[in-house]
Amino acid sequence: MMSEDYAHGQRDGLRLALAILAAEEAKWAALLGESRSGRTNAIRAVRHKALQVAQARVQTALNRLTPKADSTMTSELASALDKAGL
Repeated sequence: MMSEDYAHGQRDGLRLALAILAAEEAKWAALLGESRSGRTNAIRAVRHKALQVAQARVQTALNRLTPKADSTMTSELASALDKAGL
């Protein structure tokens, strides 16, 4: 069985990955359909969808690791996200 500190760190890492993916997804969402090139727009749409799928997979992994009582974001994680600029 993994230690609680390790599990907590693992959950925080997944939450950080989720925040990074959300930021990237928002960036690509803003670029959808902006190019005059159909090929560029198609590539952007694929990247956007890939980021959405990645977010869903990370969220699923996080949900599996999160104890039912720990469903809210901790203040420690919130301060880490602030420091990272996310």
